[in-house]
Amino acid sequence: MIIVNVKENESIDKALKRFKKKFEKTGVLRELRERSHFTKPSVTRRTEVIKAAYRQKMRDQENN
Repeated sequence: MIIVNVKENESIDKALKRFKKKFEKTGVLRELRERSHFTKPSVTRRTEVIKAAYRQKMRDQENN
């Protein structure tokens, strides 16, 4: 459970912004989206390999 203590003379907007940051850090929404559909382990591995190759390509371009 996320708890955000509202300080004295603090606007609700600032407290809400802090709540949103804490909520985003927990990764609940990301996990919910991942669980909404099933991906086969082979597909997951393939996408990880493709992403890693892309990151490596970007690093190589940056170094040259």
